[in-house]
Formats: sequence, C-alpha cells, structure tokens
Amino acid sequence: MFLENLRFSLNATVPVFLMMVFGWICQKINLLDDHTTSKLNKFTFTATLPALLFSDLSTADFRAVWDGKFVGFCICATLLSVLAAVGYSMLHKDKAERGEIIQASYRSSAAVLGIAFVKNIYGEATMAALMIAGTVPLYNIIAVISLSLTSPEKRSSGKKELILNTLKGIVTNPIIIGIVVGMAWSLLKIPQPVILEKSVSYLGNMATPLSLIALGASFKTSEAKGKLPVTLGIVFIKLLLFCGIFLPFAVHFGFRGEKLIAILVMLGSATTGSCFVMAKNFGHKGTITAFAVMLTTLMSAFTLTGWLFVLKTLNYI
Repeated sequence: MFLENLRFSLNATVPVFLMMVFGWICQKINLLDDHTTSKLNKFTFTATLPALLFSDLSTADFRAVWDGKFVGFCICATLLSVLAAVGYSMLHKDKAERGEIIQASYRSSAAVLGIAFVKNIYGEATMAALMIAGTVPLYNIIAVISLSLTSPEKRSSGKKELILNTLKGIVTNPIIIGIVVGMAWSLLKIPQPVILEKSVSYLGNMATPLSLIALGASFKTSEAKGKLPVTLGIVFIKLLLFCGIFLPFAVHFGFRGEKLIAILVMLGSATTGSCFVMAKNFGHKGTITAFAVMLTTLMSAFTLTGWLFVLKTLNYI
C-alpha cells in the first residue's frame, strides 16, 4: 500500500516538474532566451490557457458541475490566507517590502499548476476551472491593493493611474474571459461545431506543457540573493501552513477527489511568476518576490508530492 500510494503521488507530480526542469535546461543551453521565454509566457497566458479553460467549461454541463459550496470554500480560504499573509508581513521592518511579502505568501500558480495537476490525475480540469473562477479575480484585486498601499513611489497621481490600469487589466484578463465565456456557453447550451471544438482543443492541449516549459525557463538562480530569512518564512506559509490549516476543513466539508486536489494546489502550489511583474509595475524592487517564486517552485516539487501522498494514503483522493 505504501509503495502504491507513493507511486501515485510521484506519477502526479514528477511529470509536471520534469517539464519545468526541461524548460530550465533549455534556458541554460540557450535553446530558449529571455525574449523567447517572455513571448512564450505571453502566448500561454493570452491564448492557450483561456482556450483550455473554455474547452473544459463550455463542453461540460455547468449546471450539473457547479458547486457553490466548493467555490465559496475557495473564496473564504483565499481571504483568510490573505489575512495571515498580512499578519506575517507586519513582522517585517521595511514597510515598502510588505506588499511583496503579502502577495508572494498567498498568490498561487493556480492557473498553470492547478490545471496541470488535476488534468494529470483525472484527465480533465473542470473543478480546477471552478477554483480559478473563485480565486483569480481575488488574487489580482488584493495584489493591487497591497502593492499600491506599500509602494515606494510617493506620487499619488501616478499610483492612481496605475491602479486604474491594473483594474482594467483584471477585467480584460484572458483567463477570466476564458472562464466567463466558457461558463456562459455552457449555461446557454450553445451547440459547438466539431471544427470549433477540435480547433480549441488543439490550442488548449498546448497550454500545460508550454506553460511549464516557460516557467522553468524563467527560473534564474543568479537572482536568488539576500532576503533568505523572510523568503523562507514565505515558503513555509505558502507550501505548508495553509495546507495544514485548510485541508482538514476541506475534508471535513466533504471535498474529495478532483475538488480536493484543486484546493490543494490553490493552497500549496508555488508563488506565481506574474507576482514579480506586478511588483515591479508598482515600483517595488521585486527581490523578495523573485526569490519567493524560485524557492517555492523548487520546494513545491517535494511538498506537493508529500501532500498528495498523505491524501492518497488516507483515501481522500
């Protein structure tokens, strides 16, 4: 039983992280440079991930798969995670860096790793899409608030303009658009021609491998300098604490299988790389954010495998 559960956990996590390692190797041997990786990230974010989410949701019976209890739990867990992150940031003396700490502590790679893990185990990502629908808008809105309030920039006019532009970016977020259009398509029961279904499916099937390769190629060990103590605290909170607190509640509320995996990734996956871009846009140095993204990405290969092993051993997945 032990070996069977361990095999299940490794089969779920190792292929995902091998793709990230492959991307990192491609970057090291100059097969992928910074410009190409940046374009690959943008292509994945604006095209393949929205197509994958649309494909999963538009072809499902959304009235049948909708679970308000599940989405509500994801939202509540996210809000409580943010409060815990704010509490941890208050221990840091440099107020200008508190926004980075808050964002890096709660914001997960839900869209990339969430879909990758759930599809790797169950073959579809409907519950991951529901989780993303409940958390991605919150991720962006709270990041805007925390980063703007702690921004080193003192010019309020520029800050207000930046906030408005960021809020506009939330509304036009391709991932959110993919979720909304997919949900609407399902609810309205619009027939989907075979040509459209296959074309979107081809595009969506590229999302997971491309996003993982791009994430690995973006990993730069040279940037991991300083800020080790505060970053280790973020790693503990992001990969262990939130899971230790909220997973028992998720089990108590009856979430199992695909739903529990989606919650696990929401709570315990690595800090998303988009945090660094947003932190820089708000005038922050981004050092803590970059280090947190790299360290949580590295350590999550082990912690996610461990959490999956525990859940499998207890027959929750």
